[in-house]
Amino acid sequence: MSDTLYINIKQNSEVHKKDVFLSDVADVYCVNRAAESKAKALKVLTIRENRNKRYILAAIDVIEKLQEQDPKLQIDNLGEVSFIVDYQKPGRPAYFTAWLKTLFVCVIAFFGSAFAIMTFNNDASVSDVFKEIYRLVMGAESDGFTVLELSYTVGLALGIIVFFNHFAKIKINTDPTPLEVEMRLYEDNINKTLIQNDGRKESGIDVT
Repeated sequence: MSDTLYINIKQNSEVHKKDVFLSDVADVYCVNRAAESKAKALKVLTIRENRNKRYILAAIDVIEKLQEQDPKLQIDNLGEVSFIVDYQKPGRPAYFTAWLKTLFVCVIAFFGSAFAIMTFNNDASVSDVFKEIYRLVMGAESDGFTVLELSYTVGLALGIIVFFNHFAKIKINTDPTPLEVEMRLYEDNINKTLIQNDGRKESGIDVT
């Protein structure tokens, strides 16, 4: 009776070595531990170029190599049909550049959101609405700084914190934040586009 090898290939795997093995891009399981260890040591890619680059591979090629390695092995792929190997050259982390980029994004986001809020308030005439509400309720003219403006400011800040489910290192609950969801969708779309474009190039069809 042949052993069944289960492989769960990840959609995108970042590697820093030029020799890429199956264990680097997939979770591997087999009741036969010897067959599992042998499969994990299978080399799926050897990178020749000395630069950061993404490589598109097909799961069927991996299965073919596994079958050549052990013809009696039954392969069950639970993961991706096509997958990406993202090679990043090994090196020291650029902490200064990373902090500089983070600071730049924070500044852009802060002033951009502030400008958007101010233009919305002007378009909706929020200050005029507050003045009119204050005059109707209190029977006096507003000086522009009342409990309405204070409540609006505090409520706006709290609303942003609750919506994004994140403040500094504190999370309100365990759900992913909207930014995390959007980043994951963005990454998935990039991966799918790379794989689809690679398939079009191989078949000679390219809309670009």
